[in-house]
Amino acid sequence: MTTHAPQAAQTPQSVKLPATLDEAVAALAAMPAAVPVAGGTDLMASVNSGQLRPAALVGLGRISEIRGWQYQDGHGLLGAGLTHARMGRPDFAALFPALAAAARAAGPPQIRNAGTLGGNIASAAPTGDALPVLAALEAVLIIAGPGGARREIPVSHLLAGREMLRPGELIGFVRVPLLHAPQVFLKATGRTGPGRAIASVALVLDPARRAVRCAVGAIAPMPLRPLEAEQWVASLIDWDGERGSLVPEAVTAFGEYVAAACVPDQPPAADGTEQPLPPGVLHLRRTVAALARRALGRALS
Repeated sequence: MTTHAPQAAQTPQSVKLPATLDEAVAALAAMPAAVPVAGGTDLMASVNSGQLRPAALVGLGRISEIRGWQYQDGHGLLGAGLTHARMGRPDFAALFPALAAAARAAGPPQIRNAGTLGGNIASAAPTGDALPVLAALEAVLIIAGPGGARREIPVSHLLAGREMLRPGELIGFVRVPLLHAPQVFLKATGRTGPGRAIASVALVLDPARRAVRCAVGAIAPMPLRPLEAEQWVASLIDWDGERGSLVPEAVTAFGEYVAAACVPDQPPAADGTEQPLPPGVLHLRRTVAALARRALGRALS
């Protein structure tokens, strides 16, 4: 999975099917115009719409090392080739419940069976369901480069454009903490059933750090972290006693705090008068508030 996807005028002339991550990196180095493909759910949409005409393809489907997950020093090391369907299974959900919930909400079965975790990150579509969960978990990407090189970058840095994948690099793995604490993912769609989110919220509790981490997706080019709202509500939680004792008014206030941070008021007019939010934006703010309120309530219940 890579964000380096050059375009060419002709149809694919070469297809490589490497068996290892390093072989895939070598293939990309040998064919700079090549585009890597795993599930192809985003790539083929671009090809079918005429936005992309790759000169060559490097298929990642045979790389078994990135199609599973394992434990590593209190973290889960997730292969970038994990499909949404695999992440939605009970054994995965027991350890990464919010990520599993996002995977199950990713779309119809044909999308969940083909789409991958790394592809969701590399395409960086604002509506990517896994992205706010990874932001809330403060996940770290392990990037494979030429010559067996490996480097790590926070997923938030990639999504914000602070660090980019270099030509020939691939997302090999995603490292997420094993919190053994409540994690929630909720989203609102514009139609019945699985679909693209108009807003989504991921919320995780981190008792070891006495922290609440929240990320709001789909409303901006990248997931948004309402840091002040996180710190405020974390200070109210009884971490040594009954976490669920937080009063309902505080849960409601948290939702409003998150919504106001992520969907802010319009700046005042030149004469200083306040400008009301347009109806569509006001509806979005209310949606974010409801999702954040419900996510915290579920995490504390």
